[in-house]
Amino acid sequence: MQLAMIGLGKMGGNMSARLLRDKHAVVLYDHHADNVAKYTALGGTPAQDLGEVTKQLKGRKIIWMMVPAGKPVDDTIDKLLPSLAKGDILIDGGNSMYKDTIARAARVKAQGIWFVDAGTSGGIWGLENGYCLMVGGETEPVKACEPIFLSLAQAGGYAHVGPPGAGHYVKMVHNGIEYGLLQAFAEGYEILAASSKYPSLDLHQIAELWQHGSVVRSWLNELAVLAFEKDRHLDKLKGFVADSGEGRWTVAEAIEEDVPAPVITLSLLMRLRSRQEDSFAGKVIAALRNEFGGHAVKGS
Repeated sequence: MQLAMIGLGKMGGNMSARLLRDKHAVVLYDHHADNVAKYTALGGTPAQDLGEVTKQLKGRKIIWMMVPAGKPVDDTIDKLLPSLAKGDILIDGGNSMYKDTIARAARVKAQGIWFVDAGTSGGIWGLENGYCLMVGGETEPVKACEPIFLSLAQAGGYAHVGPPGAGHYVKMVHNGIEYGLLQAFAEGYEILAASSKYPSLDLHQIAELWQHGSVVRSWLNELAVLAFEKDRHLDKLKGFVADSGEGRWTVAEAIEEDVPAPVITLSLLMRLRSRQEDSFAGKVIAALRNEFGGHAVKGS
């Protein structure tokens, strides 16, 4: 099939490469010309701007957007809409908030344009291993795009999960679960690293061991094996953990639906703590413990 890919970063670029390898015709656009050139060399068709993207597409236009959530998605849609015709399809494969997706789908449908949301998981490994695609949208455009989804996904890794917004909703919760899993592994390995009883524990050895028959064996722990192999004590890293929104949205959704989600909530809060060189709240607690009990404090 022919489609356009807008946004050729780590995800969009690898997805384009996988599609080209499966003989799809891909029109390529990115703000960085080097990214366009890289995937043009693999057989893609370059576009210099969004206007050229739509001109290069013949017949029904299918455009996959891999741009940051929020305003960049709306800006891209606004620039594309004047060049689209009834029946054309926009796919948002980024991590957009599902409520925004519902609103976008309604907005473009009023002009006869279909909107599909494709929650995409697989990271940089998706090129070789295939992606997991959680797709939301109306049946007609999703069916029309199935050859694309099936090329990108690994076997069993594609499902049409519901109407517009459902794909991003499922991906949001998926990423919230990811927050909790990552935090649990992080805390476990920190306990091992901090052990005064067994100070010579080899975290790489233990991570590799856990991949064989253990109930915690997983892809995330497999990645821990790789990380500890490169840097046994992670000395080259700073413990700053960013978040791109999905954990916050999952916690907000849990509150909205009256669902207790303490693990995901606390894992999100720990990410916020990771960005502080020192915690003012910690200082307050230290000060109060010193005041009421004379407990020792450390100077800055």
